[in-house]
Amino acid sequence: MTLAILIVFAYLLGSISTAIITAKAMGLPDPRTAGSNNPGATNVLRIGGKKAAAITLLGDALKGLIPVLIGRYVFKLDDSQLIWVGLAAFIGHLYPLYYGFKGGKGVATAIGVFLGLNLWAGLAFIATWLIMAKGFKISSLAALIATALSPLYFWLLTHNISVVIGISLMAILIFVRHKSNIQNLLSGQEDKIKTQAKSSQD
Repeated sequence: MTLAILIVFAYLLGSISTAIITAKAMGLPDPRTAGSNNPGATNVLRIGGKKAAAITLLGDALKGLIPVLIGRYVFKLDDSQLIWVGLAAFIGHLYPLYYGFKGGKGVATAIGVFLGLNLWAGLAFIATWLIMAKGFKISSLAALIATALSPLYFWLLTHNISVVIGISLMAILIFVRHKSNIQNLLSGQEDKIKTQAKSSQD
């Protein structure tokens, strides 16, 4: 019963859009109708700059981290249970109850879940993203590479099949949500990070 309640809580928390709330509070355009039309940190960077993007990134990550930490330290759940709590928060971000089930792409919330489940796996994801972003200068490509490697990181560090299955489901959903980015990458039209920070265009 505790696990079920925490899963519902995680989904409802994940459904809160940090991007939309931040944009409204800072007098910025609605990220659902501006830039790339995605309520996520990268698009908030496009339309509102680094401060707004940092707030969005932190808020989205905390949505994934907090439910997992509550499950671990308050209710003493094990990793095989915590992964489903994290997955619920992640799905809430992608398909939010409060916004017509139209949410973001999930990378920041996934980072929060990863850090809560296994600090070193989460840090490996972040390090991979940073290295790939520095090398390719494309945020989405860096995120997709880090995402593709995330099940491997968790397998090497946890050897927990339930966790690896849950992380793999998250990775698949991230790729699905990045469909347009993948199409742009294949056609050579995906924005570089320096362009994203200066432009309000896709």
